[in-house]
Amino acid sequence: MTLSKQVELHAPSTHVASSKMYPNVKDIENSASLEQMNGEIFQAVEPPRRSTGRLIMHGMAMFGREFCYAVEAAYVTPVLLSVGLPRSLYSLVWLISPILGFILQPVVGSASDHCRSRWGRRRPYILSLGIIMVIGMTLYLNGDTAVSAVLSPSPEKRTWAIVITMLGVVAFDFAADFIDGPIKAYLFDVCSHDDKERGLHYHALLTGLGGALGYLTGAMDWGSTFLGRIMGSEFQVMYFLATAVFLILLAVHLFSIPETPLENKKEELALLLKHDGLSPYGSMDKAQNGSLKTKKIARSLSQMEENNPQDIEEQVQKRMTFKSLIRALLTMPAHYQYLCLSHLIGWTAFLSNMLFFTDFMGQIVFHGNPYAEHNSTAYLIYERGVEVGCWGMCINAISSALYSYLQKALLPFIGLKGLYFVGYLLFGLGTGFIGLFPNVYSTLVLCSLFGVMSSTLYTVPFNLISEYHREEERELQASGKSQAPSQSRGKGIDCAALTCMVQLAQIIVGGGLGLLVILAGSVVVVVISASAASLIGCCFVAFFVRYVE
Repeated sequence: MTLSKQVELHAPSTHVASSKMYPNVKDIENSASLEQMNGEIFQAVEPPRRSTGRLIMHGMAMFGREFCYAVEAAYVTPVLLSVGLPRSLYSLVWLISPILGFILQPVVGSASDHCRSRWGRRRPYILSLGIIMVIGMTLYLNGDTAVSAVLSPSPEKRTWAIVITMLGVVAFDFAADFIDGPIKAYLFDVCSHDDKERGLHYHALLTGLGGALGYLTGAMDWGSTFLGRIMGSEFQVMYFLATAVFLILLAVHLFSIPETPLENKKEELALLLKHDGLSPYGSMDKAQNGSLKTKKIARSLSQMEENNPQDIEEQVQKRMTFKSLIRALLTMPAHYQYLCLSHLIGWTAFLSNMLFFTDFMGQIVFHGNPYAEHNSTAYLIYERGVEVGCWGMCINAISSALYSYLQKALLPFIGLKGLYFVGYLLFGLGTGFIGLFPNVYSTLVLCSLFGVMSSTLYTVPFNLISEYHREEERELQASGKSQAPSQSRGKGIDCAALTCMVQLAQIIVGGGLGLLVILAGSVVVVVISASAASLIGCCFVAFFVRYVE
């Protein structure tokens, strides 16, 4: 039954006036018509609609992150080579970060679900990971310069330069991969269902634009410019530009949409329960539908008040143990597990192609030799192929941005299943054609299909997570039951589970493809493997992933 206006007349005014975040009960009645089901809970109120400007501001963090990713892709290999990193440690650099991310991602996802910060649940984690990203860039782009300023040339100097640069690369990759989960959970917390879809499309759009601008910026010769002469090298120029862009856009993101702290949500629920527990409403027990039971409400309120903060905190910490989180992931509903598996297949295919693409262009398409003498024609041809490969990556980023806009127009006609299927299918066919018929111009044209896959991976799986949660909320409301917070699986841990698949894909690619290239004797096997994995994923998303009607 709905709250009557008597609640407003008899309720203590101090409760409502104490904070602006508590709405007037009359306004609640007129706007949301909160209903009490089985005398236990109130129907959840959907967040208000967000403006396009707010959603774009929210997506600016993805622009900044992808810009920094592109800078890393352009400069990390030259930096590692310049400090003298042995080839035997290359795989170690790329494996440490995803292994840490795979282990810690669910822990942080669950921790953000229960964060009690006054600034909200997600933003403290986003800010912390953003700071770690900046520290990582500082170390790997400036580590060699800092060590050279402190130590004289010696074997010890070289060792310290390698260690600091490796730490920077690992810290940056760890934080940049990690930050995606809290950003998505933040969007899901503060937006209505329709705004979640719009927000994810803006995320994909800005991700593509950030990558494109990052690759274009990295392709410029900054060493001969005015900034290069002032700062000393192009590494310092790119550090200054990337850090400035990322910090400004991170600040815009953090102030885009306000978050309601978890503690305030609990206080608001307690306030509404107190209104119903007051003695003047004893006559409401006799309502004809019998749905309101004040004794039950009073008992639940007393239980809330008996729980002291220390006990609640201990329960939260118990829920956040790594063992319990792994158990929660393994006991996820089957449709969540199938979605995670499809995400793993997709990212394995995508990373297999992208991580080796410039090397494929240099060796297979341009017929260069990366192991030849650096002043030889074969090596110069290889470098030319790598440069053209970077332009192909830029085409990929631009097509990702354009396709994210096209997705909104296609969604009403083919649905999420069609978008998911088409993304995997086009990527599988495109990479297969590139591997079988390597040609400069056809390869650059087909790079646009990489952007289709990229945009698909950044939007469709998270849209499905949102659909699953919406369906579960509707089922709970229809049955008139509530799910205790300790028993519920928050959006943070579900987004973290998806992001874990990205780290697991990096581990598979980093640990397996190098051996596969050695056994096959050619980089072509990487592109063919990416095509095969994508086509397998195409069948998987068609027959195993569940879509909400």
